[in-house]
Amino acid sequence: MNSKFMRNGLVMLILVIGTAALLYTWINQGTTAERVGYGTFLANVQAQQVQEVIQKDTTLAVKPKNGAQYTVVVPTVLTDVLKDMKEAATAGGQTLDTKIYKAELPPDTSWLGILITAVLPLLVIGGFIYFMMRQAQGTNNQALSFGKSRARMFLGNKSIVTFNDVAGVDEAKTELQEVVEFLKYPEKFNTLGARIPRGVLLVGPPGTGKTLMARAVAGEAGVPFFSISGSEFVEMFVGVGASRVRDLFDQAKRNSPCIVFVDEIDAVGRQRGAGLGGSHDEREQTLNQILVEMDGFDTNTNVIVVAATNRPDVLDPALLRPGRFDRQVILDRPDMRGRVAILKVHVKGKPLDKSVDLEGVARQSPGFSGADLANLMNEAAILAARRNKKSIGTPEFQEALDRIIAGPERKSRIISDPEKLIIAYHEGGHALVQRILPKCDPVSKVTIISRGMALGYTMALPSEDRYLQSKTEFEDKIAGLLGGTASERLVFGDTTTGASNDIEKATALARRMVTEFGMSDKLGPLSFGKRDELVFLGREIGEQRNYSDEVAKTIDDEVRAIIDRAYERAMEVLETHRDKLDALAAKLIAEETVDSEGFESLFTDLPPKQDVHGSPPRLINLPKGLPAAGLNPA
Repeated sequence: MNSKFMRNGLVMLILVIGTAALLYTWINQGTTAERVGYGTFLANVQAQQVQEVIQKDTTLAVKPKNGAQYTVVVPTVLTDVLKDMKEAATAGGQTLDTKIYKAELPPDTSWLGILITAVLPLLVIGGFIYFMMRQAQGTNNQALSFGKSRARMFLGNKSIVTFNDVAGVDEAKTELQEVVEFLKYPEKFNTLGARIPRGVLLVGPPGTGKTLMARAVAGEAGVPFFSISGSEFVEMFVGVGASRVRDLFDQAKRNSPCIVFVDEIDAVGRQRGAGLGGSHDEREQTLNQILVEMDGFDTNTNVIVVAATNRPDVLDPALLRPGRFDRQVILDRPDMRGRVAILKVHVKGKPLDKSVDLEGVARQSPGFSGADLANLMNEAAILAARRNKKSIGTPEFQEALDRIIAGPERKSRIISDPEKLIIAYHEGGHALVQRILPKCDPVSKVTIISRGMALGYTMALPSEDRYLQSKTEFEDKIAGLLGGTASERLVFGDTTTGASNDIEKATALARRMVTEFGMSDKLGPLSFGKRDELVFLGREIGEQRNYSDEVAKTIDDEVRAIIDRAYERAMEVLETHRDKLDALAAKLIAEETVDSEGFESLFTDLPPKQDVHGSPPRLINLPKGLPAAGLNPA
């Protein structure tokens, strides 16, 4: 049991007993009343003027029928008061009601009575003083412990996370495996003169498994693991963050070899001089202490700092130099094989239907992180339980994908038949343009069922992971985005607000083609506009124009030209294949959702859509000695 709890409980018990003793003493004290003689008392009994008599040793407390209470002193201890009262009543011609006489026990003269009445009041006063001193001491301890580290320590032999629980990041596991070997077999590296890395920075988008990877390193190494968030260092009081950093590393050195994991280190590791508080910002003092602890004069410690962030661009350069964070391990979103491996990890212990194809699920979830795939698996399991199924089947995975990508189905939203027809032609326009144009992704599903904020959507998924995109791909993609509004214009002669998001995406992509990717014929391979941001806030505050008004007009003209060409191409495709647009719209009205097989059944007279992304680009003037292969991502 907690010793502090026992001490406080004992003090409270003493206080309760002492209070009871004081009450006991007060109750047993006689009240001040008039004193009369014994003979006068017997005369009152004879006259039947006595209502109650209470004898306490040799003192009588008499309560008359009329008048104030008085006391009587009995002549001797051997006096039989009750006998005298009976005789006095008989002399008055009455019979005494013995109920009016009560005799109390004599006062306790034993050692226990003396203890209760005399000693315990002193104990109450002493206990009260002790309790107040303990409260003051506890307050002081809280004030002194304010600068202590709040890191949580996990013993390495109790960790249940290993590298087997991490999938889809094989390169990162290889990098961190060496850190584990440093901690487990330091002599292997010391004999070659290699020093242990001081820090490892895990960099990647949210949900890619940075925290999970750090826990796996601790589980594999079997060493103590200190975990703390970057925001837990900083408080409103000056100097608390630096004090907590010192205390954290003191604990780590006492338990070395060990791992210190700082999650979201960008909370305290941002560039110095960029804070709102100037050079004396509390975050900067905390960062300075971290820099000293990681690579100061004392470098003979087997403490490895593992930090995680998704904003490496805002970290201070002194934190990223060799000697502090020696390695930066990138955890990117998994590719096709990585997604399959992650799904296999998450399906452990879950009953899957034999018809489930994990590769097909991975192919339909491009860009999903590890957390997204875990959420996908959980949503599918919830849907199976909701439908009272014993196993998780393909329909549950399809529904879970739709929920994550487009949101939950809006069954309560009532759409009129005219609007449903507009939605069908709008989504049919998207799907038809993407089917005909060669560089668009294959259409996986077209639906007019309302989900989330969308009245309907067209899902086009790439057949493989890609890291490079060409100008022609962007042009086809913009034409596919404008296929919905072009279809509305072609069929109804008017447009609706449903195309606002498509137009926004198409315009943003066209502007990036001109200003970022150098895909403009007039402006050439130039980048326009420098985006500034406050490092402390981590958000863009505007674009700095590094070009003239004349160039700005040219940029606007080029963006408009790209949009106009894409719109014309979309309209041309829809006019050429108007019959297929009508057939697809009718199919959507009847079935509401058309999958890839039902969609392709409308294009039997056309050749199947080719996978143009997997083929290498057409090579012109290839230098001798270079293999005819595709490009590598920058």
